[in-house]
Amino acid sequence: MAADGPQRLFVAVAVPPGAVEACREVSEAVRASALGHEARWVRTENLHLTIRFLGDTPHDLVPDVGLAVVDAAARVGPFHVELAGAGAFPDGRHPRTLWLGVERGNDGLIALVDALEAPLEGLGWPPDGRARRPHLTVARTDATRGEVSHAIADALAAAASGWRAGFEVTALTLFRSRLGGGPPRYEPLVEARLGA
Repeated sequence: MAADGPQRLFVAVAVPPGAVEACREVSEAVRASALGHEARWVRTENLHLTIRFLGDTPHDLVPDVGLAVVDAAARVGPFHVELAGAGAFPDGRHPRTLWLGVERGNDGLIALVDALEAPLEGLGWPPDGRARRPHLTVARTDATRGEVSHAIADALAAAASGWRAGFEVTALTLFRSRLGGGPPRYEPLVEARLGA
């Protein structure tokens, strides 16, 4: 990709190392099992709570998107996120995306989504009308047979029963996703402090 070509962007809350380790611990037994090898697991160092996926973004808009992220972050103060439990989208019977749940901090995450809407709309991204259900994606099973993906989702839910991990959200980050040559790599472009 040329330096001035489109950049694949998303806005997210990065998960700090202590919470990343807790997520690794809860998913590791499932990931290492024969069943777990059927799923595509997110590299734990890439774990994040997506606020808005932007996709391919013209190079000349990237600075303006960065300013929108800074503006949105300034409108929301720091807050606590508590991760707990596990589930699947679209549902447990037909799982395609496996996730760890957000039990506390949903209001803060949704406030960040809301704070980004108007600035991004001004840059050409229409509002995202999908239902908002904050979650931490840990694996995808979309290429897996139904009964196998169902069993993987059940195993993750069992592993996460009673599990919890918390962290303070103090920043919002604009990431560039680099694809090709292995798993995706996420490069932070702008990190904006909340409430600044």
